[in-house]
Formats: sequence, C-alpha cells, structure tokens
Amino acid sequence: MKIIPLSEGSFTVDQSKRFIPFTKEDALGNRTPGSLLVEIQPFVIQTSRDLLLLDTGLGFAGQGTLQLYDNLLAHDINPADISKVLMTHLHKDHAGGVSLLDDLQQRRVAFPNATYYIQQREMDYAFEKGDSSYITSELEVLKTAPNVQPLNEDTGTIDNYITYEVTGGHSIFHQVFWIEEEGETIFFGGDDAPQLQQMKSRFVAKYDYNGKKCMELRQQWWEKGNAGHWTFLFYHDVQNPVWPNPE
Repeated sequence: MKIIPLSEGSFTVDQSKRFIPFTKEDALGNRTPGSLLVEIQPFVIQTSRDLLLLDTGLGFAGQGTLQLYDNLLAHDINPADISKVLMTHLHKDHAGGVSLLDDLQQRRVAFPNATYYIQQREMDYAFEKGDSSYITSELEVLKTAPNVQPLNEDTGTIDNYITYEVTGGHSIFHQVFWIEEEGETIFFGGDDAPQLQQMKSRFVAKYDYNGKKCMELRQQWWEKGNAGHWTFLFYHDVQNPVWPNPE
C-alpha cells in the first residue's frame, strides 16, 4: 500500500478552537497561553482496490478551490478518483473538506464518486448536541447525499479489509481504522492517537471527551502495533506523519 500525507500546514489552536496558521517565523510563546501546535494532515492510501482518503482537513480554499483538492492534484491525484472517504469524526479540523460550494453557491459533497463512511451517532451528536468544534452548515449535505454510508455498529468491517472501531475517546463517537492488505497493517487513530510522542508517554489531554481512555488505548495500540509491525498515521504530528518513517 502507498501512503501519501496531505499536509495543510501547521497551526496553533487555543480554547477558542480557532486554527491560526503557524510558520517557521512564528514563536509559540507569542500565541495565546496554552495554545497547542498541530499539523493538519489528511492521508491518501492507495490499495489494490481503492484510493482511500482518511479525514478531509480544514477545507480552507485558495482562489475558490479546496486546499485538499490542490494537495491531491499536487500528487497527480484527481479528486474524482477517490473511491472511499473514511471519517474518524466530524470536528471542523477533520471534516472541513467533506463538502464545498459549487459555482451556484450550492453545497455538495466534495467527493461525489467516493463512498463516505461516517459514524451515524457522531453525525447525530454533531447536529443535536454539538459544540463549536462542529460546523454543521458544512455537514448538512451528508444527511441526504446518496454516497454516504452510515456506520451504526461499535465495530465492523468494510469490504473485508478495513476495520473500524468506535472508541469514545477524543469525542463521544470517535472511531479508528485499520487497513490490512497483503500482510501489511496501517492504523489511523485520528485524534485518539494524533502524535507520535503521545504514544510513548502517559499523556492525558483535557480536550478529549475521555482523556484517560485515550491514554490507555494509545498504550495498547503502541504495544500491539510494534509487535505486529503496524504503520501508524499521525494526523496532527508536525514532524512524524508516518511511523515508522518510510525514509
């Protein structure tokens, strides 16, 4: 399987939940106290049968185009060729690119040729009880789009080679994915396992729905993954999007 990180850049985020671009000229000490430095990084995985997109970034557009589109095209990937979109959860920094405004200013799904796999309870929560982490106006189209496949179970498989599991860690219905093909396992933990360093420490994040559970899951995944030679994908890691580093 081929893994392609699609970095949208580094950002700081504070209690306001605003994502502010961060460059090498910036200093973290000049940002709001308590700000976190994160990368925003969807992934494409090319398998023998699919072109998978894992989460959809912030959705920031340049000159009328989704940044995610620009990043795909920079890797010679036609957005129309994405066949499956796997969503860990629907917070705005992971789901900003699920939809876009067309030339008539009508909102539509960004990947009409792909099947979107979304945890139904996560979507219900976003609309019924969600907070500022969700931008429901961008998610509304998912309710009626014919290519959305709602997932309703705590665990399950997709096409016999993708496994998902609802963890209730970072968000109440957050889910993680394993992609397995020809003896290779790729693990995508979304915001339950966002950075390499968090896998190696007993870190409990206050921003998680259940920080203690996230910590325990990370320890379990790290142990199993090292024993099973998994490849880990880290959505928010500035330096290590893929581990072990393929280079």
